[in-house]
Amino acid sequence: MRAATLFFLVFVLAGAAGAQKHSVDIRVPSAYQRLNLRSSATLQAMIDEAVRKLTTDKLIEADKIAVTLIDLRDPAQAPTASYRGDERIYPASVIKLFYLAAIERQLEDKQVRDTPELQRGIHDMIVNSSNEATQYILDVITGTSSGAELQGKDFDAWQYKRDRVNRWFTGLGYANINANQKTVCEDAYGIEHESRALNGGNLNALTTNATARLLSEIVLGRVNTVDRTAFMKSLLSRDWAKPSNDTDDQATGFTGRMLIDKKLTGARLWSKAGWTSTTRHDAAYIETPNGLKFVLVTFTQGHATDRAIIPTLAGHVLEGLEALAK
Repeated sequence: MRAATLFFLVFVLAGAAGAQKHSVDIRVPSAYQRLNLRSSATLQAMIDEAVRKLTTDKLIEADKIAVTLIDLRDPAQAPTASYRGDERIYPASVIKLFYLAAIERQLEDKQVRDTPELQRGIHDMIVNSSNEATQYILDVITGTSSGAELQGKDFDAWQYKRDRVNRWFTGLGYANINANQKTVCEDAYGIEHESRALNGGNLNALTTNATARLLSEIVLGRVNTVDRTAFMKSLLSRDWAKPSNDTDDQATGFTGRMLIDKKLTGARLWSKAGWTSTTRHDAAYIETPNGLKFVLVTFTQGHATDRAIIPTLAGHVLEGLEALAK
C-alpha cells in the first residue's frame, strides 16, 4: 500500500513537472492554417531572369543573393518562386520579424504579462530596429538573460529555454532556420558568446523562403488573431513617400527605393530590413494601385554598402508582375 502510494506521488509530480515544462513553450493554435504555397513556373522564370540581369550587370555575384517571391492576389493558391530560397543566411535584423510573431503569440495566450515597457520594446524592435529592445524582448520570450558563462546542466537548461522560438516555429512547420540569438551592435559576451559558439556555430539563420512565408502569414492574419496580426502589420508599415536623408532608412533605403524611383503614388509598403558590415536584406510586402499584392524577400551577402541591388531587383520583379497582369 505504501509502495503504491509512493508510486502514485512520483507519477503525479513527474506529470506536473512535465506539464510545467510544456506550459512555458509557445503554443501552436489548433486553428492555425499554414499558407498553401504553390510553385509557379511562370514566376520562377521571372525571378531567374531578374537575378540574371543583376549578375549580367555585375551588381552582384549569383552566389551572394537569395530571393523569394509570393504572389498574394489569390491567397488560396499563393504562387511562389525563389532563387536560393532555402539557403541559410545570417539574417541581421530581419530575425526581429520572427521575435515579433513569437511575443505576440505569447501575449495572446497570456503567457507573458503585458506592460507599457513591453509595448515600448516591441515598438522599438520593429519600428526603430533597436538591438537593445530586441535583447529585452528575447529575454521575455525565453525567460533567459545575459550573464556569466554556465556549464553542464545549467547551460543546457538555459539553452533549452533560449530555443523556445525555434521549437514554436518547428511546430508551425518551419524548417532550416535558427532563431535563438540576440542582435548586437558589437559582439556577444559571457553566456551569449558561449551560446553562439555551441556545436561550432549557433548564429541566427533564416532562409528567404521561411521569411517570405512568415511575412505572408502576418499579412493574411494566419499566424495569430486578426487583431494581433493587424497590430504587427501596423508596426511594419513604412511611409516610403516621406523624404529621408538616411540611406539605411527601412522605408526609403531598401525595397521602398524602387517605389520612389518609379513614382508609384498610392503604393503601400510593409517591411523589415536588416544589415551588417557584410549583409544587406529586406523583407517587403507591397500593394500597388493596379491591384498587385506580393511579398518579396531579398538577402544579399558581401554587398552591405551596395544600396542599388535590392531596389533594382524589386524593379525587375514589379515589371514582370505588371506584364503578367495585363
